[in-house]
Amino acid sequence: MATPRQARMAPANACGPLPPHATPPAKRGIRVLERLLLVFGILSLGYYVYVSAETAIYQSIENRELDAIFASAPPPQTVAPAPAARRRVAPAAGSPMGRIEIPRLGVSAVIRAGSDARTLRLAVGYIPGTALPGDGGNIGLAAHRDTFFRRLRDIRADDEIRLVTPEGTFSYIVEKTNIVGPRDTWVLNHTPEPALTLVTCYPFSYVGSAPQRFIVRAALRQPLTTAAD
Repeated sequence: MATPRQARMAPANACGPLPPHATPPAKRGIRVLERLLLVFGILSLGYYVYVSAETAIYQSIENRELDAIFASAPPPQTVAPAPAARRRVAPAAGSPMGRIEIPRLGVSAVIRAGSDARTLRLAVGYIPGTALPGDGGNIGLAAHRDTFFRRLRDIRADDEIRLVTPEGTFSYIVEKTNIVGPRDTWVLNHTPEPALTLVTCYPFSYVGSAPQRFIVRAALRQPLTTAAD
């Protein structure tokens, strides 16, 4: 039996005088927070892996299908661009339209009709209401700054941008870049001459929902290579 002096000398804290001591409430809270953060990190990593895998699989499948379509198309011809007045029926939402290539930056991605969240997760999105390749006017394409359009931060004037579609290959030359607000939709206005406008969020290194938009404007280069009618 411990003497009063030994009892006074025994290690003690708010949770009791005898070891092993229980974890104090403050430390328990820290451990719970650590575990929650660990679970959140694992879930975030798992979601990133899932999204990356889904995107890679979609791009691979659609690229193979597009290559098969291009291989079966008639030989290309060199023709004048179609007038802006010519308008084809807009593609169905979610349907593949072709591929965008920026050779100097190593960009190659499938274009899919639409600019909703799922479309932009899987591909470069064609902005509905803008011109279609080969129809003249202003074509609008959008993508996330941390996926397909990540390398636009290094784009320069005179870079070539190619749109490879079943109607033909359309080559554009970058004229300028611009930074605008998210409501500055005038960048997608109709143009009298064939043009291409790329849209992504800005700044590129911003964490969260970026407050601005990075715009690339390119003009159609002559001659135009299209599939035979």
